[in-house]
Amino acid sequence: MQKRKVLLTTLEMTKFAIFGGMMFAFKYIEGIPNVHPLALLTVIFTVVYRAKALWILAVFDLLVGITAGFGIWWVPYLYLWTILWGVTMLMPKKMHPATAAIVYSILCAAHGFLYGTLYAPYQALVFGYNWQGMIAWIASGLPYDLIHGVSNLAMSVLTVPLITLLKKLEKQT
Repeated sequence: MQKRKVLLTTLEMTKFAIFGGMMFAFKYIEGIPNVHPLALLTVIFTVVYRAKALWILAVFDLLVGITAGFGIWWVPYLYLWTILWGVTMLMPKKMHPATAAIVYSILCAAHGFLYGTLYAPYQALVFGYNWQGMIAWIASGLPYDLIHGVSNLAMSVLTVPLITLLKKLEKQT
């Protein structure tokens, strides 16, 4: 008799639900717009859980949609965090901690700085913006993207210590 491969264990489902809920909570307890550890957490979960981190992002996206409504603004959430996940997945699995700190800081900061730009093509498509309208939309959001990128960079100093801690905790379970 052949064993069936389980997609996720009960423990993983529980952890991923908690982590997705944690991301959701952090999104809504921000004191300043766009200052939250979501990029940091996305990178950490991706490095530790690899492809399974998509489950955490799915829980986060679903919770945001359920509580704030599945409006047209929500659709980019399905790809904005997935892009960061994908780029993180492309990074080497084994990096010297100093290199990893720099690489992950750049990733987190870039995601914040480019957030509005990544969001813009969807906005242009949905609202019928031409090229100039899309560029204007990006330009109007630059102050928020600046705050987002700088705050992501500041928080990213925790990336390597938190990855190390989570990997250590994973070995214990």
